[in-house]
Amino acid sequence: MKRLIFLLPAGLFAALMAAFVGGLGHDPSIRDSALIGKPVPRFDLAGFRPADLGLKSTDLHGQPVLVNVFASWCVACRSEHAMLLYLKREGVVIYGLDWKDQPADGAKWLSDMGDPYQLVGNDVSGRTGIDFGVTGVPETFLIDRRGKVRYKQVGPISSEDWNNHLKPLMDKLRAEP
Repeated sequence: MKRLIFLLPAGLFAALMAAFVGGLGHDPSIRDSALIGKPVPRFDLAGFRPADLGLKSTDLHGQPVLVNVFASWCVACRSEHAMLLYLKREGVVIYGLDWKDQPADGAKWLSDMGDPYQLVGNDVSGRTGIDFGVTGVPETFLIDRRGKVRYKQVGPISSEDWNNHLKPLMDKLRAEP
């Protein structure tokens, strides 16, 4: 009986340590999304500049695209922005969702920083972001030609993220009929 009393806490400690060690290998920027494999939520957002057409869910059909959720107040979005401009120069179609941001602030930010987006919608209420499962900015979704979410990137896209995750999947989706 004394042996069992000693082994029980030791066993619990070993199980706890195994759980901690297992968690060390988990990349917190990769999160499963309930939307993976499902159609994008329906939305129709106004643009924030006079010439903008806005962004709606039906725009996300026909070719693989990235939907980047950003905001002018987001510090991490600034660090990601150069990568988005690079991807645009490389021919990647990127749509922007300006989340919980005043239209004038989003328009000024893109005017000052450069505009990597083909279309931009302003989600001042945050409702569309909630429907996408956005928990913070930046987040980026890879959408296939049928309008289904295929990947979710939490946090800024780095060159490693692009080369190791997003680009290979984008290339695969482009090759699909």
